[in-house]
Amino acid sequence: MPTLFQWLLRIASGLIGLIVLGAVVVYYLASRSLPDYDKTLRVADISAPVEVVRDNANVPHIFAAPDAPDTDVYFGLGYAHAQDRLWQMTMLRRTVQGRLSELFGERTVSIDSLVRRLDLYALSVKSVEVQTPETRAALSAYAAGVNSRLAEINIDALGRGAPEMFVFNAPIAPWQPADSIAIIKLMALQLSSHLEEEVLRARTSLILPDENRLRDILPDVPGSGVAALPRYSALVPGPVPRFAQASPMPQTQTSPFKRRGLAGASNAWAAAPSRSASGGTLLANDPHLGLTAPSIWYLARLELASGGVIGATIPGVPVVMTGRSATLGWGITSSYLDDQDLFIEKINPDNPEEYQTPAGFRPFVTRKSIVEIKDSTPITLTLRWTENGPVLPGSHYGLSTITPPGHVVSLAWTALSPKDTTMSAAIALMGAQTVRDGLELSEDYIAPSQNLTLADQSDIAMKTIGAMPRRNAEHQSQGRLPSPGWRHENRWQGRLPFSDNPHFIAPVGGILGNTNNKTIDRPFPKHVSYVWGDSQRIQRWQRLMQSRQVHTRDSFIEAQLDPVSATARTLLPLIGAELWFTGEAAPDGTAERQRQRALTLLASWNGEMNEHLPEPLIYAAWLRALQTRLIQDELGPLAVEFDHVEPLFIERAFRDVDGASVWCDVLQSAPVETCPDMARLALDDALVWIGEKHGPALESLRWGDAHQATHDHPVLGEVPVLRYFVNIRQSTSGGDNTLQRGRTSGQDPDPFQNVHSAAYRGVYDFADPDSSVFVTSTGQSGHFLSRHYDDLAQLWRRGEYIPMSLDENLARAASVGVTRLIPAE
Repeated sequence: MPTLFQWLLRIASGLIGLIVLGAVVVYYLASRSLPDYDKTLRVADISAPVEVVRDNANVPHIFAAPDAPDTDVYFGLGYAHAQDRLWQMTMLRRTVQGRLSELFGERTVSIDSLVRRLDLYALSVKSVEVQTPETRAALSAYAAGVNSRLAEINIDALGRGAPEMFVFNAPIAPWQPADSIAIIKLMALQLSSHLEEEVLRARTSLILPDENRLRDILPDVPGSGVAALPRYSALVPGPVPRFAQASPMPQTQTSPFKRRGLAGASNAWAAAPSRSASGGTLLANDPHLGLTAPSIWYLARLELASGGVIGATIPGVPVVMTGRSATLGWGITSSYLDDQDLFIEKINPDNPEEYQTPAGFRPFVTRKSIVEIKDSTPITLTLRWTENGPVLPGSHYGLSTITPPGHVVSLAWTALSPKDTTMSAAIALMGAQTVRDGLELSEDYIAPSQNLTLADQSDIAMKTIGAMPRRNAEHQSQGRLPSPGWRHENRWQGRLPFSDNPHFIAPVGGILGNTNNKTIDRPFPKHVSYVWGDSQRIQRWQRLMQSRQVHTRDSFIEAQLDPVSATARTLLPLIGAELWFTGEAAPDGTAERQRQRALTLLASWNGEMNEHLPEPLIYAAWLRALQTRLIQDELGPLAVEFDHVEPLFIERAFRDVDGASVWCDVLQSAPVETCPDMARLALDDALVWIGEKHGPALESLRWGDAHQATHDHPVLGEVPVLRYFVNIRQSTSGGDNTLQRGRTSGQDPDPFQNVHSAAYRGVYDFADPDSSVFVTSTGQSGHFLSRHYDDLAQLWRRGEYIPMSLDENLARAASVGVTRLIPAE
């Protein structure tokens, strides 16, 4: 008779067997969608055979037959994108269509609602017709390549194309040319930040009575002065709440609406032959976006009729966004051009379907839109547009806190053009042979605005590309605050001529670059922007560029990977001026002793944000605690919006610029606190937080433990167990204000996680173009069972690169497979 132990053993064995069987079944189903890179496939819609040669890093090199049209190459790129990134492509499309809730239910309804109101996809459909014939042909061929892969998946039962499809099962519609244009508009949404800046400036101006204090916390980048602006309360009629709490924007991995401080950023610089050791031009580029797994970037080489091009593409878009040909290299950085304005629209009190214009009341343009929601009842939205742009709900961006009763807010934005020719400009740029060609072909670029850095065999240049709104010189707020939409002087008057966009061609010094810094100082309305993405990294870049007479590919790589914070070197002596080596020795275990140990470490630190050092963590925690103490009592609930340290604010306060030291006094306490008092208290706060989070042994701290790069899967990254397979976490150097930028989250419980960084790095040397290098932050595949899902991640973390060669023989010599696409009979 079996004993109890034997029964328990049998049950346990059965359970283990079921678990193993389940794991085998799951693996089998998931692995069915792993692409076979070494095969021959008959397909329609190509004129001659196409080869997709995958080099040893799984970068596809796409070759059409001699004399075949470029459309065959674009077909091959569409097929390769769909092989490796199908789930990512469908998610990007669903996001810009406002259809996430069909998969994820009510948690994404707010995202879909706002995207629908912007109407980006409908505008993309309209923009297809204004593309050049060559671009329309390229988009159609690319879509045919994607759809060929979809057909193959259905016919051969290839695991629904991606493992995620088993979890979130939904039919995949055929790819359309408008889908690719829409993804560029989605990128414009992710890179735009002026809307949030206008709202924040309006909310802050309602709280701070002194204009100088507003200039402290929202500082203008140093340069020529800006004319005084009216207070927001003077612009809009009616009462507006001073301390209203704003509803937070939806912050999921699938949301395209990034928090302030996490919009686009990037670095790019170039050297003319006179400043290059090899005698050829050099160009480096590392665009910064939110980190995900897989990366938003996908490396590819296209052999076009005009020659080979190689670099970084975005899945869903048939363009090398940053890269090179044999004769020309191009890099992009966010320009921070002010391409968004908010308008306060007055509703007709006698007819809520009308709003006031300079010519009187006019009806809103309206349309119904139904949002399908998984496991819930669909909702119907009424989309409303004014002459200025779409009406946005008060529940988003904190708009309800700045909207007077009887009014709504609309948005003017260059990306809302139904005649957006950005795709045509981007495709044409790939065929440019010289800097001059590149500058001319970029005129049709609309949005997102970028600084385009170019280098050919002999020249370098940089040009701000994208539509620059024409504003009236009498604009009430100069585009810095929401303004009355019924006043003619506040409305846009079209687009400034392309010649007004800033440009820098063949600089005398032989070096040019951009770190999202202020590039030009011109009076309004040709000012470009009042808000810039950097005032700190540019200082370190200038020092590195001017420290050498000539540069090399390796010196440009060193600059990309430079972890030294000029901000730390500036601020630490300032905030610690009265704390260094003061006071008597304190006994172990006391706050005074811990403070002295921290100050001793910082006193000998050179500002290098190295992942293995303790000092960067002490410094970052101190600055964060200091800014919190300075602004908490003045700003109240609004203080949470300032979740990243603003170095110019700290410097103004401690140097008492225009009386800014008043921030150091706590309004609600009787004593008058000084800035050294605040610095000491903030350091104690930081050390308490470090002790609770990382332990009290300061010498054993590692910045990299707090500053982990979070390459998280946008959907499966929060699923228990699965997250260990799909998320990639890495200890990293750098910080908010280093050239090796690793923007921190600013959010508890892990405020220093690296969430926004250079997901692509490339350095191009035109003395020997095939010695150029590039890398992305994860890998080429979006399939977590593929060895190419994260094979580039460790190279990226260590600051290593892979060859960026147009040598066909080199690609074939170490290929992981060759896919041959043959025209169907």
